[in-house]
Amino acid sequence: MTTVQLIEDQIKHLDNQSFAALRSWFIEYEHARWDQQIVTDSAAGKLDSLVDEALAEHRAGKTKLLFGSVLENR
Repeated sequence: MTTVQLIEDQIKHLDNQSFAALRSWFIEYEHARWDQQIVTDSAAGKLDSLVDEALAEHRAGKTKLLFGSVLENR
């Protein structure tokens, strides 16, 4: 049995309260891993092409404010 299969088996035996706690923890953990991956990818320059594309579209006037003007949001 693999490690994942063992974990799955243990999860199947959790009571509802324990399962809810695990789910909450896992969601937060997953978000933290995603955030760290974005930081890592950004530092490595992997997102540069996306930033360049977005800035080029903005400079070309292809963007708009989503919620009125900047001053209205203050």
